[in-house]
Amino acid sequence: MQTVFQWLVTYLLPQKSLTQLAGYLANLKGGALTTAVVRLFIRHYRVQMDDALAPDPASYETFNAFFTRAIKPGCRPIANAPWICPVDGAISQLGVIEQGQIFQAKGHHYSVAALLGKSSPSPSPSSLSSLSSLNSNFQNGRFATIYLSPKDYHRIHMPCRGVLERMVYVPGKLFSVNPATAQTVPGLFARNERVVCHFATAHGPLVMVLVGATIVGSMATVWHGAVNPPRRTQTTEWTYPSSPPVSLEQGEEMGRFLLGSTVIVLWPGGAAELNAGLKPGHAVRMGQALAAMLS
Repeated sequence: MQTVFQWLVTYLLPQKSLTQLAGYLANLKGGALTTAVVRLFIRHYRVQMDDALAPDPASYETFNAFFTRAIKPGCRPIANAPWICPVDGAISQLGVIEQGQIFQAKGHHYSVAALLGKSSPSPSPSSLSSLSSLNSNFQNGRFATIYLSPKDYHRIHMPCRGVLERMVYVPGKLFSVNPATAQTVPGLFARNERVVCHFATAHGPLVMVLVGATIVGSMATVWHGAVNPPRRTQTTEWTYPSSPPVSLEQGEEMGRFLLGSTVIVLWPGGAAELNAGLKPGHAVRMGQALAAMLS
């Protein structure tokens, strides 16, 4: 049950102001002060630096440089699987998309259409047709929601080889996305700011959703750079030509969070079967098997 204090923190904190301040501070070159903050963060969250390309905290000019640190080549082996885990983190939820709905936590679901920024309070006939097609495509599809905690590696990689077709920025709230908040805020992931990336793959369409949160100063992709800021007030869409294509290999970096959040992967019906060994709460690492072909 949500306490009064949790409710106050969730709904009354000035989310945007805190996030803008955090983003500004995280980009400051503070010399010895920055190094001290990085060391404190490593100690408090027990960050494992052994796999970092630059393990010395003093090698990072800004906190963001530390937070989006690269890892050593080969320390995340790529599994022999059609789809691999795109990030280090923990499984929040995963399963079947039923009637266009994605399970968030006990008592809470949200729609695929809302997550992808396709819902509208007063949809037109054409948008209703589009929504019907969207729900049909994802009926009996699969989803995996992965939470990145502060201690995790925060670059995002491709689950499989894909060609980018569209990217959509959807404005929204900046609620925390930790497990406790996911259990209390209805439709959390479809209410927060997010970047939706649509890919064509050899196994059909694949959608990756980067979800923003409180103190997530920026979300970036390798083809666009920082998508936010600026924080737009309207949904914004970019389409990408097939020549030359934005083509990314399995395991290749596709984006990153400047401070952590959540990634949601969506498969249409008939495409994928999730790894049966993965359950909510399980820790995952980038490169491990996430899903297989649906037999």
